[in-house]
Amino acid sequence: MTETDALPSGPMRARAVIDLGALRANVRTLRALAPAAQLMAVVKSDAYGHGAVPCARAALDAGADWLGTATPEEALALRAAGIPGRIMCWLWTPGGPWREAVEADLDVSVSGMWALEEVVAAAREGAGVARIHLKADTGLGRSGCQPGADWDRLVGAALHAETEGLVQITGLWSHFACADEPGHPSITAQLTRFREMTARAEAMGVRPEVRHLANSPATLTLPESHFDLVRTGIAVYGISPSPEIGTSAELGLRPVMTLTASLALVKHVPGGHGVSYGHRYVTAGDTTLGLVPVGYADGIPRHASGTGPVLVGGKWRTVAGRIAMDQFVVDLGGDEPPAGAEAVLFGPGDGGEPTAEDWARAAGTIAYEIVTRVGSRVPRIHVNALPEQAPGGHGGRA
Repeated sequence: MTETDALPSGPMRARAVIDLGALRANVRTLRALAPAAQLMAVVKSDAYGHGAVPCARAALDAGADWLGTATPEEALALRAAGIPGRIMCWLWTPGGPWREAVEADLDVSVSGMWALEEVVAAAREGAGVARIHLKADTGLGRSGCQPGADWDRLVGAALHAETEGLVQITGLWSHFACADEPGHPSITAQLTRFREMTARAEAMGVRPEVRHLANSPATLTLPESHFDLVRTGIAVYGISPSPEIGTSAELGLRPVMTLTASLALVKHVPGGHGVSYGHRYVTAGDTTLGLVPVGYADGIPRHASGTGPVLVGGKWRTVAGRIAMDQFVVDLGGDEPPAGAEAVLFGPGDGGEPTAEDWARAAGTIAYEIVTRVGSRVPRIHVNALPEQAPGGHGGRA
């Protein structure tokens, strides 16, 4: 366990056990797939719900060269926790904490002129030399600068700021739209556009430290997209980016999170008994019901009402009726586990339990959402931390 864990003395309503040993193994697997590139472990959104600080330390220990976050606040929180090394953040809005980011030695993304002007202003005010990554929109249509005149203008202005000693252009980057759909025509189109836009920037005088385009699915399936750095997110946590690419086991990854709860009640009910709001489930005959004390306030998707799988007493059960804010019911079919018995919502799957992918199918969503949405009422219990990641240790690598 790590310093983020505060275990109660008694039984727990629910818990998310985070296997840092599995995370380290996943990082090593991903590094082996892109041996010529540096690796960024993305720890945005509290490490996809797994706990940013302990996961960041474990990733660095396993050989990650960079950490990535969406917001600057996430990156600054890592620095405040003593996390060393290169950290990049990319989701900026006007008036963001540019000065704090530069002073904290973060790498920041710049998609347009307003962002360049704000980071240059922070550097000019004495924050230091800003490390910036210019983002190209190669076809995703979110952030990033459009090719052509807009790109030339942004690159030219960044180069001017670099000659003034205000910024260092450390990266050129973009993001795939459909890398999780093998064979999608946009993949080749974006690769071509990225090569063109980086070549144009370099012809204008940019000498980037890293060029990066590959996300988790591209790292797993598109070696031609690896360039100088790969950005691995969901794969670090042992989850396949999409069924089309393969299962976690087929990809050599192990899911890191296991979500369990303790049954709050087991009771006998007659046939014809309605269960939960709206009575969308009615018992077919005499049976036993188990009350699982987690609900959509804990991140259990309401869309999985009637379909979500749970392992209780060594058997798969299905959510009976609607998932409520704090609880849901499973039909135990006459079995009588005691109150307090473990209900496993998802885990690696090798113990017969459902996986996050199973819940994603049940809810009509993706596994990213299943793990990321697990709420703050569910404590994270980090296991298999190395000694340097334990309380008082430095964690990570300098």
